[in-house]
Amino acid sequence: MAEHRDILTYSSCARRSVVAWGMFIIGLIFVLAAINIDPRDNCNSSGECAPWLVPIAFVVGALVGLGGLGRLLANPNYGSRIDPETGDLIWWKNRIGTTGGDEGRIAPPDISLIRIVKESESSDGVHLYNQAGERQFFFDEVVIPINQEGWARAMVARWPHIRVELMD
Repeated sequence: MAEHRDILTYSSCARRSVVAWGMFIIGLIFVLAAINIDPRDNCNSSGECAPWLVPIAFVVGALVGLGGLGRLLANPNYGSRIDPETGDLIWWKNRIGTTGGDEGRIAPPDISLIRIVKESESSDGVHLYNQAGERQFFFDEVVIPINQEGWARAMVARWPHIRVELMD
């Protein structure tokens, strides 16, 4: 039972996200490259030049890098857990040190379905439905561990009435 409790408790933030750091670093590389390359020297061996590529690389790098830096500075916090007092499944997406944000709560007996949609190899969609068939707001793949199927199996192990749908 301890292994189920561990996987059912998940918390992360942007500063621990490979995506946020990757955006910042790749953006920084593009900006530094654009600063250090003279647009007039941007020619291949046959003499064809594309001086317009350097400013585009700078702008794209600046936008991507600032997007990553913004996430790192804001550091949104997200996760889910089982409330030990009520037994409810709680999930959240907000900023550390702030109240509110996007959050939800449902008693596990009220959960009817966990749907995991494999959209592509890198992006999955996870949806949670109550007994009335209503999708629960703010619940998605961000608030549970990367092992989505393992998380769903742990939920079913504790609450066998919950159905899991895996869709390709």
